[in-house]
Amino acid sequence: MSYENFPGKELHPEPASMQQPGKWRNYLTAGLIIALLGTWAYIIWDKSKAREIIQKKDIVIGTTSAQRDQLQKELEDATMRYDMIKTSNANMLHSKDSTIARRDREIAEKKERIQLLLSKVDATQEELAQAKGLITSLNADINGYKNRVEKLEAEKVALTKEKNIVIQERNKVLKDLDSANNVIAQKENVIDVASTLSASNFSIQGINEKSNGKEKETNVAKRVDKLRISFDLDENRVAQSGIKDIYVCITAPDGKELTEEKLGSGQFNTRDGEIKNYTQKIDVNYIQGKRQTLSIDWKQNTNFSIGDYKIEVYNNGFKIGEGVRSLKKGGLFS
Repeated sequence: MSYENFPGKELHPEPASMQQPGKWRNYLTAGLIIALLGTWAYIIWDKSKAREIIQKKDIVIGTTSAQRDQLQKELEDATMRYDMIKTSNANMLHSKDSTIARRDREIAEKKERIQLLLSKVDATQEELAQAKGLITSLNADINGYKNRVEKLEAEKVALTKEKNIVIQERNKVLKDLDSANNVIAQKENVIDVASTLSASNFSIQGINEKSNGKEKETNVAKRVDKLRISFDLDENRVAQSGIKDIYVCITAPDGKELTEEKLGSGQFNTRDGEIKNYTQKIDVNYIQGKRQTLSIDWKQNTNFSIGDYKIEVYNNGFKIGEGVRSLKKGGLFS
């Protein structure tokens, strides 16, 4: 067996200048990879941080919004309660006292301040806390308002009760007074009627006046110059002493009432409500319990007629007596 030697390649190490670039390339690549990984890690961390911040902001916004909604509901509830108090007591609050009027103003101002805070879209926690405090204060004001209204209502009920008692007492007094007045009026009416005078003993004469001044009684109409009427006022122990009006009414045979304004004739009211003409009025100074005789003469411008002359006497609106005188047609020798 034969061996041949061929020239072959010898393994010689590469020079250091040839090995250095490859090594640095590896380092650079590793560094770039590390830097890239770091960048991505930072980006991922930053996005996570931003997401966390956004989430926190969302939580804050959500919490703020929920708080604002809750506070808005509390404000509406308080307002509704306040309005119900005012509506249910509208009649009484129509005439408010000074405390009610002042609290109305305070409540209105506080509601306006609260609503202004809650209307802010970007309201801060401090502002919401302020609104919450104001709502608490508002509820306290409404409670005080309600208590004041209830006090006024209680006072009104008490006053109404007292007023009703006073009215009942007044009505009883008025009723008793009316009864007393009726009794008094009845007694006065009885006394008044009882004090009416009465007339009796009528004497009616036809008088003929002579030229010499002498008088002669006659019943011949054409000779009568005047009628002389006399009567007695009877004793009356009820009638008080004093001036009494006595009305004498003369009715002619034709039914006409004899009146002459120049001779003192006039009118008076009877107890029946009738307006009656009187011939003459006599003012008598009456003395209680004494009989008095009265006499008057009636002389007219015209001749006396044939027939009956009716004489009626009135006092206190009542007819107290009457008499008749008949005058006749004279004969040949009358």
